[in-house]
Amino acid sequence: MASVLSMESPPFHPRGTSGGSAGSGVVNNPYNSRSRTDSPTFSQTSGEAYSNAVKSYSFPSPTGETLEIRNVWEENVEEEMAIIRDLIETHPYVAMDTEFPGVVARPVSETYSPDFHYKSLKCNVDLLKIIQLGLTFADENGNFAKGCPCWQFNFKFNLSDDMFAQDSIDLLVTSGISFEDHATRGIDPLHFGELLMVSGLVLDDRVRWVSFHSGYDYAYLLKVLTTQELPKDEKSFFELLKIYFPTIYDIKFMTSLCDGHFGGLQRLADDLGCPRIGPEHQAGSDSLLTMVTYFALAKAKFSNGNGEIDDSKYKNELYGYGTNHTVRKGPMSVVHSNSTGALSSMNSDAASVH
Repeated sequence: MASVLSMESPPFHPRGTSGGSAGSGVVNNPYNSRSRTDSPTFSQTSGEAYSNAVKSYSFPSPTGETLEIRNVWEENVEEEMAIIRDLIETHPYVAMDTEFPGVVARPVSETYSPDFHYKSLKCNVDLLKIIQLGLTFADENGNFAKGCPCWQFNFKFNLSDDMFAQDSIDLLVTSGISFEDHATRGIDPLHFGELLMVSGLVLDDRVRWVSFHSGYDYAYLLKVLTTQELPKDEKSFFELLKIYFPTIYDIKFMTSLCDGHFGGLQRLADDLGCPRIGPEHQAGSDSLLTMVTYFALAKAKFSNGNGEIDDSKYKNELYGYGTNHTVRKGPMSVVHSNSTGALSSMNSDAASVH
């Protein structure tokens, strides 16, 4: 479709920030003076931002174990993907979250068409770039991989050249995302796509992908894998999704089948007594929380008489897309509840796409 969207990004002026370190891109971060090899310990109540420029974070888990969230950049992406290729054999559950630069455009015609929301997703994902991907690994019982169950992939993104929604970038900066590092040492999406294709994570129905309200998340991954724009229609999108991700679980869709569960990932996790590990609004921590929340919900609401999880009611459904009962006929705000991806569907700078 023809686009009248300006290709110039707005100037970058994080709101309400001062005193950031040039080396980290993080505002008022007490760890700015640390080496990238340092690993700060997270405090659930500190509210402090943690720069993703460090090599890794180490956190105490509720069970007393120390868990690591490992940051991945262009210089170590091949080494870390080699580790994951081995890990997926024993830990086939993959919880996923992405951070992306918001929503900057929307279709202006056929507002009440059945695929309006897919058209909105497509025009934004085609225009924008992924910023961060978090992957967390667990076995069929929900046990995290020992030591380091979580990797945080940081992609090349330049605030001077790439498009973004201001509110999304503001929140990512205050959450610890170092955009100077993303510009200079971020992973090339083409390189990552090649590694992901041979990783054992995709094209295999034994791998269970777990996510929350994740239409945009999968769209960005398909863009990385195919190096092409998204399919023109929603039916073709789901056909492509089924090829690369044969088995997916969307927790937001699961909650639509349960009474008493509403809101975003954090609220659901709180209701189920699932603690967060790591800094909110970074993809690694969000993917960890996604994994533990999935197993808590599945065991509580979707277990059979033998205590085994029955995924037949929610397998391969996406909340708000396709033909399931969560699809709305009219316009609605795009809310990416577990991420900063879409703080507002109608950004004040959004342009029209036909």
